[in-house]
Amino acid sequence: MYRAEVFLRQLEPRTGRTTQQVVNFVLWPIAVMTVLNRVIVTAVNGAITDDFRPVYNAALAFWNGRDVYTADFNSVDPHYLYPPSGSLLMAPLAILDPERSRWLFIGVNAVAILVALYLLLRLFDLTISSIAAPILVLGAFMSETVTNTLVFTNINGLVLLGEVAFLLLLMRKKDLWAGAAIGLTIAVKPTLAPLLLLPLVRGQWKVLVTALGIPFILTVVAWPLASDPMDFVRRTVPYLLESRDYFNSSIVGNGAYFGLPEWLILLLRVVLAAMVVVSLWLLYRYYRNDELFFLTTATGVIMTASFLLPSLGQMYYSMMLLPLLMSVVLKNSVMRNWPAWLAVYGFMTFDSWWSNRWPTFGRAAEYTKSTLGWSLLLIVIFCVLGYRYLVARREGRLDRGIDPAYLLDPPLDTVSPADEAETATKH
Repeated sequence: MYRAEVFLRQLEPRTGRTTQQVVNFVLWPIAVMTVLNRVIVTAVNGAITDDFRPVYNAALAFWNGRDVYTADFNSVDPHYLYPPSGSLLMAPLAILDPERSRWLFIGVNAVAILVALYLLLRLFDLTISSIAAPILVLGAFMSETVTNTLVFTNINGLVLLGEVAFLLLLMRKKDLWAGAAIGLTIAVKPTLAPLLLLPLVRGQWKVLVTALGIPFILTVVAWPLASDPMDFVRRTVPYLLESRDYFNSSIVGNGAYFGLPEWLILLLRVVLAAMVVVSLWLLYRYYRNDELFFLTTATGVIMTASFLLPSLGQMYYSMMLLPLLMSVVLKNSVMRNWPAWLAVYGFMTFDSWWSNRWPTFGRAAEYTKSTLGWSLLLIVIFCVLGYRYLVARREGRLDRGIDPAYLLDPPLDTVSPADEAETATKH
Protein backbone atom coordinates (compact mmCIF):
# COMPACT_ATOMS: atom_id res chain seq x y z
CA MET A 1 0.00 0.00 0.00
CA TYR A 2 2.83 2.37 0.92
CA ARG A 3 4.62 1.63 -2.38
CA ALA A 4 1.47 2.38 -4.31
CA GLU A 5 1.13 5.69 -2.45
CA VAL A 6 4.73 6.66 -3.28
CA PHE A 7 4.20 5.71 -6.93
CA LEU A 8 1.02 7.77 -7.23
CA ARG A 9 2.68 10.69 -5.46
CA GLN A 10 5.30 10.77 -8.20
CA LEU A 11 2.58 10.89 -10.86
CA GLU A 12 0.47 13.49 -9.09
CA PRO A 13 0.52 16.83 -10.96
CA ARG A 14 1.92 19.68 -8.94
CA THR A 15 -0.87 21.70 -7.33
CA GLY A 16 -0.70 25.48 -7.38
CA ARG A 17 -0.55 26.98 -3.91
CA THR A 18 -0.31 30.66 -4.84
CA THR A 19 -2.26 32.80 -7.30
CA GLN A 20 0.84 33.11 -9.49
CA GLN A 21 1.33 29.35 -9.63
CA VAL A 22 -2.34 28.76 -10.44
CA VAL A 23 -2.30 31.33 -13.25
CA ASN A 24 0.89 29.80 -14.68
CA PHE A 25 -0.48 26.26 -14.47
CA VAL A 26 -3.69 27.37 -16.20
CA LEU A 27 -2.18 29.49 -18.98
CA TRP A 28 1.08 27.78 -19.92
CA PRO A 29 -0.53 24.62 -21.39
CA ILE A 30 -3.01 26.76 -23.33
CA ALA A 31 -0.23 29.06 -24.53
CA VAL A 32 2.04 26.21 -25.65
CA MET A 33 -0.74 24.42 -27.52
CA THR A 34 -1.81 27.70 -29.17
CA VAL A 35 1.77 28.25 -30.39
CA LEU A 36 1.95 24.70 -31.77
CA ASN A 37 -1.42 25.08 -33.47
CA ARG A 38 -0.49 28.38 -35.10
CA VAL A 39 2.90 27.12 -36.32
CA ILE A 40 2.27 23.49 -37.26
CA VAL A 41 -1.34 23.63 -38.48
CA THR A 42 -2.64 27.13 -39.19
CA ALA A 43 0.53 28.52 -40.75
CA VAL A 44 1.41 25.39 -42.74
CA ASN A 45 -2.17 25.26 -44.07
CA GLY A 46 -1.64 28.79 -45.39
CA ALA A 47 -4.25 31.09 -46.93
CA ILE A 48 -5.18 32.72 -50.22
CA THR A 49 -2.82 35.56 -49.35
CA ASP A 50 0.74 34.30 -49.80
CA ASP A 51 3.47 36.81 -48.98
CA PHE A 52 6.16 34.15 -49.24
CA ARG A 53 5.75 33.14 -52.88
CA PRO A 54 6.93 36.48 -54.38
CA VAL A 55 9.83 36.57 -51.90
CA TYR A 56 10.88 33.03 -52.84
CA ASN A 57 10.59 33.75 -56.55
CA ALA A 58 12.68 36.90 -56.13
CA ALA A 59 15.28 35.01 -54.09
CA LEU A 60 15.45 32.32 -56.77
CA ALA A 61 15.80 34.94 -59.52
CA PHE A 62 18.48 36.85 -57.60
CA TRP A 63 20.35 33.59 -56.89
CA ASN A 64 20.38 32.74 -60.58
CA GLY A 65 21.16 36.22 -61.88
CA ARG A 66 17.71 36.91 -63.36
CA ASP A 67 15.55 40.02 -63.13
CA VAL A 68 13.87 40.45 -59.74
CA TYR A 69 11.63 43.52 -60.07
CA THR A 70 9.14 42.20 -62.60
CA ALA A 71 5.89 42.40 -60.58
CA ASP A 72 2.65 43.48 -62.22
CA PHE A 73 1.48 46.27 -59.94
CA ASN A 74 -1.94 46.32 -61.60
CA SER A 75 -2.86 43.08 -59.81
CA VAL A 76 -3.87 42.82 -56.15
CA ASP A 77 -1.59 39.84 -55.48
CA PRO A 78 1.27 40.34 -53.01
CA HIS A 79 4.27 41.93 -54.69
CA TYR A 80 7.99 41.72 -54.06
CA LEU A 81 8.99 45.11 -52.63
CA TYR A 82 12.34 44.54 -50.92
CA PRO A 83 15.40 46.56 -52.04
CA PRO A 84 18.51 44.83 -53.45
CA SER A 85 19.96 44.57 -49.93
CA GLY A 86 16.84 42.62 -48.94
CA SER A 87 17.22 40.39 -52.00
CA LEU A 88 20.75 39.59 -50.88
CA LEU A 89 19.59 38.60 -47.40
CA MET A 90 16.64 36.60 -48.72
CA ALA A 91 18.65 34.76 -51.43
CA PRO A 92 19.49 31.71 -49.23
CA LEU A 93 15.78 30.82 -49.19
CA ALA A 94 16.22 29.59 -52.77
CA ILE A 95 18.56 26.81 -51.67
CA LEU A 96 15.56 24.67 -50.68
CA ASP A 97 12.45 23.83 -52.68
CA PRO A 98 9.49 26.22 -52.20
CA GLU A 99 7.53 24.10 -49.72
CA ARG A 100 10.40 23.26 -47.38
CA SER A 101 11.74 26.79 -47.67
CA ARG A 102 8.35 28.14 -46.60
CA TRP A 103 8.22 25.74 -43.64
CA LEU A 104 11.69 26.86 -42.61
CA PHE A 105 10.70 30.51 -42.88
CA ILE A 106 7.60 29.89 -40.74
CA GLY A 107 9.77 28.20 -38.13
CA VAL A 108 12.38 30.96 -38.15
CA ASN A 109 9.71 33.63 -37.72
CA ALA A 110 8.01 31.69 -34.92
CA VAL A 111 11.30 31.31 -33.06
CA ALA A 112 12.08 34.99 -33.66
CA ILE A 113 8.72 35.99 -32.16
CA LEU A 114 9.28 33.79 -29.10
CA VAL A 115 12.78 35.18 -28.59
CA ALA A 116 11.39 38.71 -29.01
CA LEU A 117 8.74 38.01 -26.35
CA TYR A 118 11.44 36.73 -23.98
CA LEU A 119 13.55 39.85 -24.58
CA LEU A 120 10.44 41.95 -24.01
CA LEU A 121 10.03 40.33 -20.60
CA ARG A 122 13.66 41.07 -19.81
CA LEU A 123 13.18 44.67 -20.94
CA PHE A 124 10.62 45.02 -18.14
CA ASP A 125 12.70 42.99 -15.64
CA LEU A 126 10.23 40.11 -15.76
CA THR A 127 11.07 36.41 -15.89
CA ILE A 128 9.62 33.28 -17.45
CA SER A 129 8.18 32.31 -14.06
CA SER A 130 6.09 35.51 -13.83
CA ILE A 131 2.43 35.43 -14.81
CA ALA A 132 3.23 37.96 -17.51
CA ALA A 133 5.07 35.31 -19.54
CA PRO A 134 2.18 32.96 -20.42
CA ILE A 135 -0.19 35.92 -20.79
CA LEU A 136 2.20 37.54 -23.28
CA VAL A 137 2.79 34.35 -25.29
CA LEU A 138 -0.90 33.42 -25.38
CA GLY A 139 -2.03 36.94 -26.22
CA ALA A 140 0.56 37.30 -28.99
CA PHE A 141 -0.16 34.00 -30.72
CA MET A 142 -3.93 34.44 -30.49
CA SER A 143 -3.67 37.85 -32.19
CA GLU A 144 -4.25 38.60 -35.84
CA THR A 145 -0.81 40.10 -36.23
CA VAL A 146 1.17 37.01 -35.18
CA THR A 147 -1.26 34.54 -36.72
CA ASN A 148 -1.31 36.19 -40.14
CA THR A 149 2.42 36.85 -40.07
CA LEU A 150 2.89 33.09 -39.86
CA VAL A 151 0.00 32.18 -42.17
CA PHE A 152 0.98 34.69 -44.87
CA THR A 153 4.62 33.83 -44.13
CA ASN A 154 6.24 37.25 -44.14
CA ILE A 155 9.26 38.61 -42.32
CA ASN A 156 7.50 40.60 -39.60
CA GLY A 157 8.51 38.14 -36.86
CA LEU A 158 12.17 38.90 -37.52
CA VAL A 159 11.37 42.62 -37.67
CA LEU A 160 9.76 42.37 -34.21
CA LEU A 161 12.91 40.68 -32.90
CA GLY A 162 14.98 43.51 -34.36
CA GLU A 163 12.72 46.11 -32.72
CA VAL A 164 12.81 44.59 -29.22
CA ALA A 165 16.56 43.94 -29.43
CA PHE A 166 17.02 47.55 -30.53
CA LEU A 167 15.09 48.89 -27.52
CA LEU A 168 16.84 46.58 -25.06
CA LEU A 169 20.31 47.44 -26.37
CA LEU A 170 19.41 51.13 -26.51
CA MET A 171 18.42 50.99 -22.84
CA ARG A 172 21.73 49.32 -21.97
CA LYS A 173 23.73 51.91 -23.94
CA LYS A 174 25.13 49.34 -26.39
CA ASP A 175 24.71 51.78 -29.25
CA LEU A 176 26.51 50.00 -32.09
CA TRP A 177 24.72 46.72 -31.39
CA ALA A 178 21.38 48.54 -31.14
CA GLY A 179 22.06 50.08 -34.53
CA ALA A 180 22.98 46.67 -35.96
CA ALA A 181 19.69 45.18 -34.74
CA ILE A 182 17.56 47.82 -36.43
CA GLY A 183 19.90 48.18 -39.41
CA LEU A 184 19.41 44.55 -40.47
CA THR A 185 15.64 45.06 -40.55
CA ILE A 186 15.95 48.34 -42.50
CA ALA A 187 18.08 46.52 -45.08
CA VAL A 188 15.02 44.38 -45.86
CA LYS A 189 12.13 46.79 -45.22
CA PRO A 190 12.08 50.27 -43.65
CA THR A 191 9.28 49.56 -41.15
CA LEU A 192 11.39 50.47 -38.12
CA ALA A 193 13.26 53.40 -39.69
CA PRO A 194 11.09 56.02 -37.86
CA LEU A 195 12.42 54.66 -34.55
CA LEU A 196 15.82 56.19 -35.34
CA LEU A 197 14.26 59.35 -33.90
CA LEU A 198 14.73 57.81 -30.44
CA PRO A 199 18.55 57.62 -30.40
CA LEU A 200 18.66 61.06 -32.01
CA VAL A 201 16.73 62.75 -29.19
CA ARG A 202 18.66 60.73 -26.60
CA GLY A 203 22.02 61.76 -28.01
CA GLN A 204 23.07 58.19 -28.83
CA TRP A 205 24.58 59.10 -32.19
CA LYS A 206 26.65 55.92 -32.51
CA VAL A 207 23.45 54.00 -33.20
CA LEU A 208 23.27 55.65 -36.62
CA VAL A 209 26.69 54.30 -37.59
CA THR A 210 25.46 50.70 -37.80
CA ALA A 211 21.76 51.47 -38.32
CA LEU A 212 22.53 53.23 -41.59
CA GLY A 213 25.90 51.63 -42.31
CA ILE A 214 24.66 48.03 -42.49
CA PRO A 215 21.92 48.73 -45.09
CA PHE A 216 24.40 50.83 -47.06
CA ILE A 217 27.09 48.14 -47.10
CA LEU A 218 24.58 45.42 -48.00
CA THR A 219 23.26 47.62 -50.82
CA VAL A 220 26.80 48.19 -52.14
CA VAL A 221 27.39 44.43 -52.13
CA ALA A 222 23.98 43.53 -53.61
CA TRP A 223 23.82 46.19 -56.34
CA PRO A 224 26.35 44.66 -58.76
CA LEU A 225 25.02 41.16 -58.02
CA ALA A 226 21.46 42.09 -58.98
CA SER A 227 20.35 41.85 -62.60
CA ASP A 228 17.99 44.85 -62.47
CA PRO A 229 18.74 47.02 -59.39
CA MET A 230 17.66 50.26 -61.08
CA ASP A 231 14.18 48.81 -61.63
CA PHE A 232 13.74 48.94 -57.86
CA VAL A 233 14.23 52.71 -58.09
CA ARG A 234 12.23 53.19 -61.32
CA ARG A 235 9.32 50.80 -60.68
CA THR A 236 9.10 49.72 -57.04
CA VAL A 237 9.81 52.96 -55.21
CA PRO A 238 7.05 54.93 -57.02
CA TYR A 239 4.62 52.11 -56.21
CA LEU A 240 5.63 52.23 -52.54
CA LEU A 241 4.87 55.95 -52.46
CA GLU A 242 1.39 55.48 -53.89
CA SER A 243 -1.71 54.90 -51.80
CA ARG A 244 -3.86 51.92 -52.75
CA ASP A 245 -7.48 51.36 -51.81
CA TYR A 246 -7.18 47.62 -51.06
CA PHE A 247 -5.46 45.77 -48.19
CA ASN A 248 -4.65 49.18 -46.74
CA SER A 249 -5.75 50.22 -43.25
CA SER A 250 -4.15 53.67 -43.29
CA ILE A 251 -6.46 56.69 -43.24
CA VAL A 252 -5.69 57.34 -46.90
CA GLY A 253 -6.33 53.75 -47.97
CA ASN A 254 -9.56 53.30 -46.04
CA GLY A 255 -10.73 56.76 -46.97
CA ALA A 256 -10.24 55.98 -50.66
CA TYR A 257 -11.97 52.61 -50.30
CA PHE A 258 -15.07 54.12 -48.68
CA GLY A 259 -15.08 57.18 -50.95
CA LEU A 260 -14.39 59.86 -48.34
CA PRO A 261 -13.75 63.35 -49.74
CA GLU A 262 -10.11 64.38 -50.00
CA TRP A 263 -10.54 67.30 -47.58
CA LEU A 264 -11.87 64.99 -44.87
CA ILE A 265 -9.02 62.52 -45.32
CA LEU A 266 -6.52 65.37 -45.11
CA LEU A 267 -8.24 66.81 -42.04
CA LEU A 268 -8.15 63.48 -40.21
CA ARG A 269 -4.46 63.06 -40.99
CA VAL A 270 -3.62 66.59 -39.87
CA VAL A 271 -5.57 66.30 -36.60
CA LEU A 272 -4.02 62.96 -35.67
CA ALA A 273 -0.57 64.14 -36.74
CA ALA A 274 -0.96 67.12 -34.39
CA MET A 275 -1.89 64.73 -31.56
CA VAL A 276 1.20 62.66 -32.33
CA VAL A 277 3.47 65.73 -32.23
CA VAL A 278 2.00 66.92 -28.92
CA SER A 279 2.25 63.44 -27.39
CA LEU A 280 5.88 63.05 -28.44
CA TRP A 281 6.71 66.52 -27.12
CA LEU A 282 5.15 65.75 -23.73
CA LEU A 283 6.98 62.43 -23.59
CA TYR A 284 10.31 64.07 -24.39
CA ARG A 285 9.76 67.06 -22.13
CA TYR A 286 8.61 65.19 -19.02
CA TYR A 287 9.54 61.52 -19.41
CA ARG A 288 12.84 61.28 -21.26
CA ASN A 289 14.65 60.43 -18.00
CA ASP A 290 12.15 57.66 -17.28
CA GLU A 291 13.85 55.54 -19.91
CA LEU A 292 11.65 52.46 -20.04
CA PHE A 293 8.38 54.38 -20.08
CA PHE A 294 9.71 56.90 -22.58
CA LEU A 295 11.15 54.36 -25.02
CA THR A 296 8.20 51.97 -25.04
CA THR A 297 5.51 54.66 -25.15
CA ALA A 298 7.29 56.79 -27.76
CA THR A 299 7.88 53.63 -29.82
CA GLY A 300 4.16 52.90 -29.73
CA VAL A 301 3.23 56.44 -30.77
CA ILE A 302 5.79 56.55 -33.60
CA MET A 303 4.91 53.10 -34.95
CA THR A 304 1.15 53.68 -34.78
CA ALA A 305 1.54 56.99 -36.58
CA SER A 306 3.69 55.33 -39.25
CA PHE A 307 0.93 52.79 -39.92
CA LEU A 308 -1.97 55.23 -39.86
CA LEU A 309 -0.81 58.51 -41.41
CA PRO A 310 1.33 57.66 -44.51
CA SER A 311 0.19 55.86 -47.65
CA LEU A 312 0.19 52.22 -46.46
CA GLY A 313 -0.69 50.44 -43.22
CA GLN A 314 -1.61 46.80 -42.82
CA MET A 315 -3.16 45.27 -39.73
CA TYR A 316 -0.40 42.74 -39.10
CA TYR A 317 2.10 45.59 -38.69
CA SER A 318 0.55 45.94 -35.22
CA MET A 319 3.03 43.38 -33.89
CA MET A 320 5.46 46.29 -33.52
CA LEU A 321 3.18 47.75 -30.83
CA LEU A 322 3.84 44.89 -28.38
CA PRO A 323 6.40 46.96 -26.40
CA LEU A 324 3.74 49.62 -25.84
CA LEU A 325 1.17 47.02 -24.83
CA MET A 326 3.65 45.43 -22.43
CA SER A 327 4.18 48.82 -20.77
CA VAL A 328 0.86 48.24 -18.98
CA VAL A 329 2.93 46.69 -16.17
CA LEU A 330 4.39 50.15 -15.42
CA LYS A 331 2.55 52.18 -12.79
CA ASN A 332 2.46 55.30 -14.96
CA SER A 333 1.54 53.47 -18.17
CA VAL A 334 -0.82 55.17 -20.59
CA MET A 335 -2.36 51.73 -21.21
CA ARG A 336 -4.05 51.39 -17.82
CA ASN A 337 -7.55 52.31 -18.99
CA TRP A 338 -10.31 50.52 -20.86
CA PRO A 339 -10.41 52.72 -24.02
CA ALA A 340 -6.77 51.80 -24.69
CA TRP A 341 -7.65 48.10 -24.71
CA LEU A 342 -10.73 48.69 -26.80
CA ALA A 343 -8.27 50.15 -29.30
CA VAL A 344 -6.03 47.10 -28.92
CA TYR A 345 -8.97 44.86 -29.73
CA GLY A 346 -9.45 46.77 -32.96
CA PHE A 347 -5.97 46.16 -34.36
CA MET A 348 -5.07 42.89 -32.62
CA THR A 349 -8.23 40.80 -32.79
CA PHE A 350 -8.45 37.74 -35.00
CA ASP A 351 -12.26 37.99 -34.88
CA SER A 352 -14.01 38.39 -38.20
CA TRP A 353 -16.82 40.96 -38.36
CA TRP A 354 -18.23 39.83 -41.71
CA SER A 355 -21.99 39.40 -41.29
CA ASN A 356 -24.38 37.53 -43.56
CA ARG A 357 -27.33 39.19 -41.86
CA TRP A 358 -25.96 42.76 -41.94
CA PRO A 359 -23.43 42.75 -44.80
CA THR A 360 -22.98 46.54 -45.04
CA PHE A 361 -22.25 46.87 -41.34
CA GLY A 362 -20.03 43.77 -41.40
CA ARG A 363 -17.96 45.03 -44.33
CA ALA A 364 -17.46 48.44 -42.69
CA ALA A 365 -16.56 46.92 -39.33
CA GLU A 366 -14.12 44.42 -40.84
CA TYR A 367 -12.30 46.94 -43.02
CA THR A 368 -12.12 49.75 -40.45
CA LYS A 369 -11.38 47.90 -37.20
CA SER A 370 -7.62 48.34 -37.37
CA THR A 371 -7.88 51.94 -38.64
CA LEU A 372 -10.24 52.83 -35.81
CA GLY A 373 -8.10 50.92 -33.31
CA TRP A 374 -4.90 52.75 -34.27
CA SER A 375 -6.73 56.08 -34.26
CA LEU A 376 -8.29 55.46 -30.85
CA LEU A 377 -4.91 54.44 -29.43
CA LEU A 378 -3.31 57.72 -30.52
CA ILE A 379 -6.29 59.67 -29.13
CA VAL A 380 -6.07 57.83 -25.79
CA ILE A 381 -2.34 58.47 -25.41
CA PHE A 382 -2.81 62.14 -26.34
CA CYS A 383 -5.66 62.53 -23.83
CA VAL A 384 -3.85 60.74 -20.98
CA LEU A 385 -0.65 62.76 -21.40
CA GLY A 386 -2.54 66.01 -22.03
CA TYR A 387 -4.73 65.54 -18.96
CA ARG A 388 -1.69 64.77 -16.82
CA TYR A 389 -0.01 67.93 -18.07
CA LEU A 390 -3.04 70.16 -17.41
CA VAL A 391 -3.55 68.76 -13.90
CA ALA A 392 0.14 69.14 -13.03
CA ARG A 393 0.14 72.71 -14.32
CA ARG A 394 -2.99 73.57 -12.34
CA GLU A 395 -1.44 72.12 -9.18
CA GLY A 396 1.83 73.97 -9.82
CA ARG A 397 4.07 70.89 -9.89
CA LEU A 398 5.35 70.77 -13.45
CA ASP A 399 8.86 70.87 -12.01
CA ARG A 400 8.18 67.40 -10.58
CA GLY A 401 6.87 66.00 -13.83
CA ILE A 402 3.35 65.24 -14.94
CA ASP A 403 2.78 61.81 -13.39
CA PRO A 404 -0.45 61.60 -11.36
CA ALA A 405 -0.02 62.91 -7.81
CA TYR A 406 -0.42 59.48 -6.24
CA LEU A 407 2.65 58.23 -8.11
CA LEU A 408 4.95 61.00 -6.91
CA ASP A 409 7.69 60.20 -4.39
CA PRO A 410 6.78 61.39 -1.82
CA PRO A 411 3.10 61.71 -2.78
CA LEU A 412 1.86 65.25 -3.14
CA ASP A 413 -0.63 64.99 -0.27
CA THR A 414 1.59 63.24 2.29
CA VAL A 415 2.53 64.87 5.57
CA SER A 416 5.93 64.21 7.12
CA PRO A 417 6.18 62.82 10.70
CA ALA A 418 7.82 66.10 11.77
CA ASP A 419 4.85 68.09 10.47
CA GLU A 420 2.44 65.74 12.26
CA ALA A 421 4.33 66.19 15.53
CA GLU A 422 4.32 69.97 15.12
CA THR A 423 0.60 69.98 14.44
CA ALA A 424 -0.06 67.81 17.50
CA THR A 425 2.00 70.16 19.71
CA LYS A 426 0.06 73.19 18.53
CA HIS A 427 -3.23 71.53 19.44
